[in-house]
Amino acid sequence: MSTTRQEALLPTAALLLACAGAWFAPQVFVPLKAAIVPALGLIMFGMGLTLTGAQLAAVLRRPRWLLLGIGLQFAVMPAVGFALAGALHLPAALAAGVILVGACPGGTASNVMTYLARGDVALSVAMTAASTLVAPLLTPWLTLWLAGARVEVPALAMLLDILRIVLLPVLAGVLLRRYLGGVAGALARWLPGLSMLLVALVVAIIVALNRHQLGVVGALVAGAVVLHNVLGFSLGYLGARLGGANPAQRRAIAIEVGMQNSGLATALAIKFLPALAALPAALFSVWQNLAGLALAAAWRRGR
Repeated sequence: MSTTRQEALLPTAALLLACAGAWFAPQVFVPLKAAIVPALGLIMFGMGLTLTGAQLAAVLRRPRWLLLGIGLQFAVMPAVGFALAGALHLPAALAAGVILVGACPGGTASNVMTYLARGDVALSVAMTAASTLVAPLLTPWLTLWLAGARVEVPALAMLLDILRIVLLPVLAGVLLRRYLGGVAGALARWLPGLSMLLVALVVAIIVALNRHQLGVVGALVAGAVVLHNVLGFSLGYLGARLGGANPAQRRAIAIEVGMQNSGLATALAIKFLPALAALPAALFSVWQNLAGLALAAAWRRGR
């Protein structure tokens, strides 16, 4: 098995094991609720360490595809989340959670999935970075606009929190790589593995906190999550195709649109929305890795 394929499979295995642990021993994970935000900040710092000027410059020379991808990212997923919340008659907290997942930027796992799918990896990396950088403005505004009628959404506080737990750690990672390359290189060797474990921990905490609710709304939320992700992949690919992107670019954009930074959605839901709103993000984190692997495998075989 290739190293890159292992990089995709291991996070999924870790997520499944963590969820199983949270289900059978929730008392272990519930007290760790306060660790969610610091864990996400460290994950974002690791993302900043991976960004290089060469990666981004290659895509910025073709800004059309980056802009198309970002436009689809923040149009398709929030709109689909809003539509699903209404069509499935989700309770207010769950509806807000689904919409919040859709309003978040792309997740870093999408870069590995794009590589496995033989997509445009440079475009995927640039989309992840760019969507993360504009998230402080777009994520709170979209959530307020689409979910504000259901639950109270403190958009300004959410914006400041995204700056603190996402943008600042990413910029710190970029600056460390730029000015202390040796230290950044040493950290970059073990931070991906740590990030994988931290994502699994965050999801496990949410499952443990909402274990009593899963038996009641689990099937409904799971259906919403699967539809949200699959429609994101499909509409992202269709939008890229209609926009004139080549097959590799279509794959990158589709994966980037369909895979969200569910860790950020989890942290924001825990802090600013009713507790149940974090459940869609936790389930999305597990499902999107399984679906992303399946999609990448199908494309890699030429389907």
